[in-house]
Amino acid sequence: MALNKAFSDKTRARATSRRTSLVSRAALAAVSAALLTAGFTSACSSGNGNDAINQNMDGRGPITYVEGKDTTENGAVKQLIERWNAGHPDEQVTFKEQSNDASQQYDDLAQHMKAKQSDYDVMALDVPWTAEFAAKGWIQPLKDSFSVDTSTLLSPTVASATYQGTLYAAPRNTNGGLLYYRKDLVPNPPKTWPELLADCNIARDRGIGCYAGQFAPYEGLTVNAAEVINAYGGSFVGPDGKTATVDSPQSRAGLQVLADAYKNGDIPKEAISFKEPESQNAFAQGKLMFLRTWPNFYGVAGSDASAVSDNFGVAPLPGKDGIGASTLGGYNAAISAYSEHKATALDFLRFLISEDAQRIVAEGALPPVRASMYDDPALIAKFPYMPALKDSIASAVPRPVTPFYPAVSKAIQDNAYAALTGKESVDQAIGGMQKGIEAAGSGS
Repeated sequence: MALNKAFSDKTRARATSRRTSLVSRAALAAVSAALLTAGFTSACSSGNGNDAINQNMDGRGPITYVEGKDTTENGAVKQLIERWNAGHPDEQVTFKEQSNDASQQYDDLAQHMKAKQSDYDVMALDVPWTAEFAAKGWIQPLKDSFSVDTSTLLSPTVASATYQGTLYAAPRNTNGGLLYYRKDLVPNPPKTWPELLADCNIARDRGIGCYAGQFAPYEGLTVNAAEVINAYGGSFVGPDGKTATVDSPQSRAGLQVLADAYKNGDIPKEAISFKEPESQNAFAQGKLMFLRTWPNFYGVAGSDASAVSDNFGVAPLPGKDGIGASTLGGYNAAISAYSEHKATALDFLRFLISEDAQRIVAEGALPPVRASMYDDPALIAKFPYMPALKDSIASAVPRPVTPFYPAVSKAIQDNAYAALTGKESVDQAIGGMQKGIEAAGSGS
């Protein structure tokens, strides 16, 4: 199961990129909240307030594709651009590569959209940004003559690109959480939270931690808390993206699982400060029996430097009664409302979800959005986690689909942290989430 060092190094680079993205989203929250308060209410009062959506529908010519730094092992983004350009000499795509930092990526895109600049034709949006960009009229709705066939795509990825019943982007790549487990200690991975917690006696007997995820107060905690709350049937916002729905018995039951596990030691005390690197290091050093993290850790866990390289497996996250509800990650590709070459941009979006393009994505160790890729023997041989990831994504839930996502995320992580550390009861924490989400939805 050990992978070569080159792959391990590249995997670490991707993990670092993901880590940078998650950490920087905390900084993004403050910026986005200000932008939302200032601009969203006025935009919504007149629909989306953007006549540009109806312009340049037939425009063709060169376009610019904007995405964060390409850290894939095969230069997947550049390969996609080269493949497109080889067949479209009169409609060449230029790749505008942004930084690794998610807040810088967001600020760059938002500034161009606020200025109504036409130089960014197609933008790769982090999944939680899609609703905000749609609500503000910054991206082209993919309907009528601009419709995109999503029948071959994993349905949760399509949901992540949909706002108020309308598709606004083409899922480019996705991501989902996985349960890494010590198969030498637990030959059959648990499918439910009760099963996982019952196995914690095995970890205690061996003097190691039972379960960890990412529980420091940042975006990673939003993801971890949301996954358990969603698995128990809870939710955060209604279909309008503004109405708070988290105050429910189901949400309380989910958060209670984490709070109790931390209180009784099934989640080790040090895990309260874990982000991706700390949690992954603990598992790779043999200090944990179960770890919730992303697919890009697989190469590191299987490397020669890992203490568990021959003794770990992967499975979908546990749920209440079966497979759980992973939080969906990835990029959605959207057409700028201000593009002058929207017809070309639409064709490029359709290319990005084609089998040819998605194979390039998959070979770069980015989870593809086409369902068939997860059954491909060649890809499974290279990335053995693919079957488990398919099950994980099939039951995944997008992060709250709301144009106020940064403020909603802050409400989730702050109150979940208070519940884990015992500063608030679970009832108080869920009530705090409800109030925070309500305040975000009202623009206050």
